[in-house]
Amino acid sequence: MKKTVLRKYAKLIATKGVNLKKGDTAVIRADLDQPEFIKMLVEECYRAGAAKVEVEWGYAPLTKIHVRNRSVKTLSTVEDWEVAKLNHRAKTLPAMIYILSEDPDGQKGMNQEKNAKAISARMKVIKPIRDGMENKYKWCIAAVPGKAWAKKMFPGEPAGRAMEKLWEAILYTSRVDDDPVAAWDAHNADLKNRCDTLNSMNLVSLEYKSANGTDLKVGLIENALFLGGGEYTLGGEYFNPNIPTEEVFVSPKAGDAEGIVYSSKPLSYQGEVIDNFYIRFEGGKAVEWGAEKGAALLEKLITMDEGAAKLGECALVPQKSPICQSGLTFYNTLFDENAACHLALGMGFSNCIKDYDKYTLEECREMGINNSFVHEDFMIGTDDLSVVGVTKDGKRVQIFKDGNWAF
Repeated sequence: MKKTVLRKYAKLIATKGVNLKKGDTAVIRADLDQPEFIKMLVEECYRAGAAKVEVEWGYAPLTKIHVRNRSVKTLSTVEDWEVAKLNHRAKTLPAMIYILSEDPDGQKGMNQEKNAKAISARMKVIKPIRDGMENKYKWCIAAVPGKAWAKKMFPGEPAGRAMEKLWEAILYTSRVDDDPVAAWDAHNADLKNRCDTLNSMNLVSLEYKSANGTDLKVGLIENALFLGGGEYTLGGEYFNPNIPTEEVFVSPKAGDAEGIVYSSKPLSYQGEVIDNFYIRFEGGKAVEWGAEKGAALLEKLITMDEGAAKLGECALVPQKSPICQSGLTFYNTLFDENAACHLALGMGFSNCIKDYDKYTLEECREMGINNSFVHEDFMIGTDDLSVVGVTKDGKRVQIFKDGNWAF
């Protein structure tokens, strides 16, 4: 891939992604797959005005080794220095950049029950600190190719060509063209207009139906707010949390969901793939589920904590989106969630309430924002999906028809 094009992508992440300004601090988390691109991204962060940029490297295969060789107690321990580091981040609020490239099957065979117990224990310490950072800092998730990921997507290609094709797919769906900044400004404007339209409807519920058996009704919080594209921190700084993104989303009312949904794409979770699955909700909670592949892992996800069995997000994504039109399954939620309408199990977003800045996080949760250690999107969009909104005065409004926006 030409360095000039990659430079545009790096600049897009630094400027439109986390919108770095003079004096900002940035932290980049990345795997070892693309060190040259990360170097380029660091340079663009400094060019955007950052005073300090840190890089935290990860190597996903180590997770599997650690889980196999450490005790649950050791895996569960959050060391004092880790707590100090988290508290420092909560105080200084650096812009966080997450660069994904991991192997979708990289943790296959890992003891997921052991890992889930450790994650649950660690999150009891970590989550309260993260809650204190909610809506206060800028962040962005983007991606670069990894060899195993590329071969998963393009198994018939030599490794080098598979990597090149994955680069092409990432850049295309991320709108890295002649002028990526202008493309994102136009895209954000379109998403904002759709959000404004939905927010003017005073919707109280959404009804999903598809020929694959999906038949679900989800209740909304009375003063729910649809969001999409760029967002603002509580301090008023604009940023784009996902590159790419196609969704308009809302956090539903926790405990208000009835019916059944069927997946339309594989879900990559904890380094394994869950595929061809369904979840049935009753009284707002998942009460039955099954999967052709990864059934045990799906159960670990849904039972991670009390909130993991409830919905934290409803997202609307048209089948006409660039990712869906590419015909590719990425086996990566950042991309696959932006190829189809999706739901999320677990944590909801407090900024999906009108005037959320006037409430505490606890008050937002009392209104219906779900609380959980996890937030995992799963795709339900199909070519015939219908989404109907019910308004406060009982009117029914067609929002999605045949998998695409009805307005």
